[in-house]
Amino acid sequence: MKNENFPILIAEDDAVTRMLLKKTLIKEGHEVVSVENGQKAFDLFKKSFFPIVLTDWMMPEMNGLELCRAIRQKENPGYVFIVLLTAKDSQGDLISGLEAGADEYLTKPFNRAELIARLNTGRRFLEQELALRQANEEIRILSITDPLTGCSNRGCLNTRLPEEIQRAGRYNRPLSIVMCDIDHFKKVNDTYGHQAGDLVLKEFSKRINDSIRDKVDLLARYGGEEFLVTLPETDLDGALHLAERLRRVISEKEFNIGAKKINITASFGVAGFDFNNAGDEISFDILVRHADEYLYQAKSEGRNRVVGGGLVA
Repeated sequence: MKNENFPILIAEDDAVTRMLLKKTLIKEGHEVVSVENGQKAFDLFKKSFFPIVLTDWMMPEMNGLELCRAIRQKENPGYVFIVLLTAKDSQGDLISGLEAGADEYLTKPFNRAELIARLNTGRRFLEQELALRQANEEIRILSITDPLTGCSNRGCLNTRLPEEIQRAGRYNRPLSIVMCDIDHFKKVNDTYGHQAGDLVLKEFSKRINDSIRDKVDLLARYGGEEFLVTLPETDLDGALHLAERLRRVISEKEFNIGAKKINITASFGVAGFDFNNAGDEISFDILVRHADEYLYQAKSEGRNRVVGGGLVA
């Protein structure tokens, strides 16, 4: 986060002080929005996130301490560094400001060098906090991602699918899943080696992922050469149609494994339901078991095919 892109919200009822603060901070490269009281500041803050808030203590409608508390009580996308600007300078006032949620305390009339120094302290703190959040997000993504194919892993599926089942039940919406398994995958490994098998898994995952809805459907590696696609807002007919399209996407174009090209097929088991006719006994285990049974049927009937059915009460 660069200094010149660092938005600051000013809440100050004195027009002259407000203007001086704004001019000083703009000159330092900040994007600045200023208002004349705490209530207007908080109304703006609810619409747009400001990592730094500079607020006077004594203001009409909502004072600085009330603004601090309101910001701290709100769920925010990141930390907010709050500087309390006031003529109050006793130790008791300082403690009250910090207890309300302020990070720094600046007495009026403000000294420009001191203001910039305190804001630079806030900027360094926020940069470290942002870096930590980014690192945590990277760790979270790694924890739910299959390292070979880059799609979601079993742990992610174990969380997301129950959530989608719960949501479908709450709003009486359809939900389907497609379980797919690469046919004769052991033969690929035995004939061409495990590195070739890894290339097939990567390309298989990519073809499936490219054929489903981004940020709506979920592709997860269920285990080995078996994958599962979660399809919210999709009834059985829609899921069967998609599974057939996925089958063709896999079977109609050769897979490149180094200098060689090989034909790959897959079998698909589809299970779907609508809570209007499926009752309220649907669970992760029931849904996956049905899809697995249909997948087994597709395998036993000759592979490279789609078999599915709906769940009813």
